[in-house]
Amino acid sequence: MSIRVALNHKTEYHFDRLVELSPHVVRLWPAPHCRTPILARSMKITPDEHFLNWQQDPFGNYLARLVFPKKTKSLTIEVDIVAEMININPFDFFVEEYGEKFPFVYEAALLKELAPYVETLPVGPKMKAFFDKIPRESMRTIDFIVALNQLVNTELKYTIRLEPGLQSPEETLTLKSGSCRDFAWLLVQAFRHVGLAARFVSGYSIQLVADVKALDGPSGTAMDCCDLHAWAEVYLPGAGWSGLDSACGLLAYVDTAICR
Repeated sequence: MSIRVALNHKTEYHFDRLVELSPHVVRLWPAPHCRTPILARSMKITPDEHFLNWQQDPFGNYLARLVFPKKTKSLTIEVDIVAEMININPFDFFVEEYGEKFPFVYEAALLKELAPYVETLPVGPKMKAFFDKIPRESMRTIDFIVALNQLVNTELKYTIRLEPGLQSPEETLTLKSGSCRDFAWLLVQAFRHVGLAARFVSGYSIQLVADVKALDGPSGTAMDCCDLHAWAEVYLPGAGWSGLDSACGLLAYVDTAICR
């Protein structure tokens, strides 16, 4: 029997005088490729007098563009989603024969389509030292991506970071710590460095208390919780985009995502 969860994301701004709002773009809608069944979704905007146009960006994400014709003293953006928490086997895919073993090279036509996802940042000394730890011997591709994901997980200490933006991979490796988005961005760059297309993903992490305590190992969270979260996706020929959560060292088996 599946579990349904209701997610409420509310952002409020209050001003001490009437202000003129510039156009806003809201990126809080589930990605089209989301595997988690979304049973209901809604978005409420105040002030009520506004214009809303739905768009899709080059990555396929749905964006809500808002225009406000009058001045206001407040702005509220509230998104509600009802999701069905089903178990998804993250290994339920097949890889094309030429991509079964790492390293491999994407077919020429596919590589052209993946061009934005193989661009790399300049490599600093900390990044080079980390990349030198990545195994290069021939192995099953699935084993390689799991090993690289776990390498990022074991090299860094997870922290909650409230500052906006991303740390550079060089900064993350220097500090040896970062938030989930810093883990994900380092993993994206690591995949790209070895020739695999990867992209950054943002969404939500929903953890529920287990009905039965684990007989061996930790039982998981002590209370139901939901947080903004980030992870990475790597492109495997035949399998498509596969999610990896380096903050916990596992493949992403449930996703409600926006891709970049």
